[in-house]
Amino acid sequence: MKDKINWTLKNLHLIVSLSIVVPTAIIYGSPSILSRQLDIQVNTIDLSNMLKAIMCLYLGVSAVWILGLWNNNYWKSATQLNILFMLTLATGRTVSMITDGLPTEGYIFAVIAEFIIGLFSMYQLKKYKLESN
Repeated sequence: MKDKINWTLKNLHLIVSLSIVVPTAIIYGSPSILSRQLDIQVNTIDLSNMLKAIMCLYLGVSAVWILGLWNNNYWKSATQLNILFMLTLATGRTVSMITDGLPTEGYIFAVIAEFIIGLFSMYQLKKYKLESN
C-alpha cells in the first residue's frame, strides 16, 4: 500500500496533466464539441487543420507522460517535458493576455493551472532526483 501511495505522489504531476490534456486535445480536435465548450466556431479548413494538429501534439506529449508513468527510466524525460509544456503554454497565454486582452474565465483558469503544474513539476523533478541519489 505504501508503495502505491509513493508512486502516486511521485507521479501526481503527470497524472493531473494527463487528466487535463487528453480531454482538452479531444475537444480541440472536435469542432462540434469545441463550439459548445469554448464558443469557438471552426469555419475554415485551415483552422480545422490547425486544431487537429494541436490535438495530435497534445496526444503525443501525453504519450510521453504515459511512458514516464509506466517505465521509471522515462520518468525524468516525461517530467522535463511536462515542465516545458505547461510553462510554455502558460507563457503564451500570458503574452496573449498582455497583447490581446483578457480571455474567458476558462482560459484565465488554464494559465493559472499551467503555471502551478509547471512549477510543481519542477519541484517533483528536484525532489525525486535528490531521493534517487
